[in-house]
Amino acid sequence: MPGATFVLVALVPSVLQAPARRRGGHDGDSSSNVKPMPIFLAAWILAGLGAVTGSILGNAAGKSGLVVGATAGGILGVTAAVGLASKFQWLARADRSSGLIGGIIGFVVAAPVAVANLHTPVTPVLICALAGAGVLLGVGFARGWRRSS
Repeated sequence: MPGATFVLVALVPSVLQAPARRRGGHDGDSSSNVKPMPIFLAAWILAGLGAVTGSILGNAAGKSGLVVGATAGGILGVTAAVGLASKFQWLARADRSSGLIGGIIGFVVAAPVAVANLHTPVTPVLICALAGAGVLLGVGFARGWRRSS
């Protein structure tokens, strides 16, 4: 799976910079202000910490509890990241739901890859970045959809 990790690392900078380039200038509207790097890092870190904490707590119920706990913990981590991003005004209130949906989708896509690569220490950590990318992509998709309607 090293190729997938390379693709992820190669795409992250373009995902982080794309909204600022497309947006052009700011018209003074606070809803256009998105701070992609703090949002990305918060979602990445909190999704990973939530998954680890959930898996530790769920381990008491066996292997299925471990998986359910890790998934629930990761989703709670994404939720916390979106809430913090909104609180610190890194993310506009209008973008919270789309960011949350994108982050959850990113985490759900990342979870099976992380589980399949638990024997490596790096891949599960890096793959949690999909949660952060998902938040940003969810926000970008929703903003494009709102503009076109």
